[in-house]
Amino acid sequence: MSDTTTGILDLGPQTRIVARLAAAVRDEQLADGTPCPAYPVRTMLGHLTGLAAAFRDAARKDLGPTTDTAPTEAEPRLGPDWRTELPRVLDELADAWRDPAAWTGMTRAGAVDLPGAVAGAVATDELVIHGWDLARATGQEYTPDPGALQASYAFLLAAADDPSRGGGIFGPVVPVPEDAPLLDRALGLSGRDPQWAGSAEA
Repeated sequence: MSDTTTGILDLGPQTRIVARLAAAVRDEQLADGTPCPAYPVRTMLGHLTGLAAAFRDAARKDLGPTTDTAPTEAEPRLGPDWRTELPRVLDELADAWRDPAAWTGMTRAGAVDLPGAVAGAVATDELVIHGWDLARATGQEYTPDPGALQASYAFLLAAADDPSRGGGIFGPVVPVPEDAPLLDRALGLSGRDPQWAGSAEA
């Protein structure tokens, strides 16, 4: 649940959703495509593992290799122990952001210095959007945590309205009807086509 007086959002419900999705991925699906053209399922899982560790350390203000590496520097690699590592770092991520201090002051993630509250918003958005990526690519049902989805939508809407960002965070904004479900509107703002089917539904 979120604390509306402080702006703190408990990421635990969303990290648990992502962990459940990952646990259901079959080995034969690791090479399948995802809504991120350059990221097959294997790479998406590696990205989720890396971002969970990076934003965990950003929350702790434990700056170093995990927070100082830009996302474009190297392709995410999926380690052999990912089935135990990913849920562990997701739990650690959620726990780190339960500390009110994580949302204050400055920190760093992806080699970018940014306010703690912004880092928390980015982490939330990554979990919501990439959770959908993983679910859609592997043919799973997906209902994100309502608080995380609302925060993700607000973050993406602000980013899309910022001329300096050039549109969506992950790609050009995809037009979605105003009366579409909130998840679909968030996906459109992120540059996703909510109707993406891919190999899981081919």
